[in-house]
Amino acid sequence: MRELLEYIAKELVDEPDAVEVAELHDERGTLLQLRVSAEDLGKVIGRGGRTARAIRTVVKAAALRKGVHAAVEILD
Repeated sequence: MRELLEYIAKELVDEPDAVEVAELHDERGTLLQLRVSAEDLGKVIGRGGRTARAIRTVVKAAALRKGVHAAVEILD
């Protein structure tokens, strides 16, 4: 899941080298924390949060195919 989120984020932003994904595990599943540069934050979130919602949906679907639970948190 980490690689998928990293790939999606790098394709959306102007500064792909600034993309960082942290992966945390707990009893509920995996939490992926996405951090991008301040200038690219709007591109990752999108108008009205549409892009962020789409990213979360894709990652959640990929996680379900593997039989795990994953959530995405976008940090500023």
